[in-house]
Amino acid sequence: MSQSSLESLLAIEQIKKLKYTYLRAVDTHDWELLSSTLTKDCSARYDQGKYSYDNRDELISGLRGHMDSPSVLTMHNCHHPEIELESAATANGKWYLQDLVFNKEQNWMLFGTAIYTDHYRLENGVWQICHTEYARIMEAVNSPIPASLAFTHNMFEAKP
Repeated sequence: MSQSSLESLLAIEQIKKLKYTYLRAVDTHDWELLSSTLTKDCSARYDQGKYSYDNRDELISGLRGHMDSPSVLTMHNCHHPEIELESAATANGKWYLQDLVFNKEQNWMLFGTAIYTDHYRLENGVWQICHTEYARIMEAVNSPIPASLAFTHNMFEAKP
């Protein structure tokens, strides 16, 4: 295998790790970690642009506003990555998203699927997301949350 092939494979693996870190940061409400995955000038267009942000600070603030509550529990899984390097410092990716959201305060739950389309940039030797968006394939909302659904653990609530 040539050096350039090895470098390409390493870049793709670094981008995969970047996306996984981004998802973990969202689900654990780790806004500092999430910030580290994004360029300062990143943009986001979630749900066909329903939620749109034009820089990192706006994006973090927007997600915090929707999710930074012990009553909001999420699970975002991305898989089937299709990553293409455009150059040594830019890349594009498509991912299949499955997400599950519980809003206990507003008493609804959501299950959805979507296709993420991302753009990445290598800055100071680190891959970061410079644009992210997704278009829904399917979304189902159940309200109220069924009474038979018991939450036996919530990392955001204080333990007795």
